[in-house]
Amino acid sequence: MKAEERLKTLMEFLAQDPNDTFTRYAIATEYNNMGDIDTAQTHYEYLVTHHPDYVGTYYHLGKLYEKKGLTEKAIETYQNGMKIAMKARNMHAHSELQTAYRVAAGLEYDE
Repeated sequence: MKAEERLKTLMEFLAQDPNDTFTRYAIATEYNNMGDIDTAQTHYEYLVTHHPDYVGTYYHLGKLYEKKGLTEKAIETYQNGMKIAMKARNMHAHSELQTAYRVAAGLEYDE
């Protein structure tokens, strides 16, 4: 299935349930993969604002900010994500966010 077809299907799912966090996350990811980072950012930011406990958003939003040269926003996003991941006891997500934070903050190098 092509990206446009996946996106169309996901948008139909979102229309049926606008509060489905996974569907909105998948839409953001599709836009990001298609290179439409502004639309992806809108969807990721919606998730952080309206569904702040959805841990997976923080890593990808932070990476998107880095791609746009918004390093301070990326660092802040990673820090917020680490707090949410700890609260959720999601150590895997916390570790990924911590590594991304340390690289963005210049505390270690990306391999």
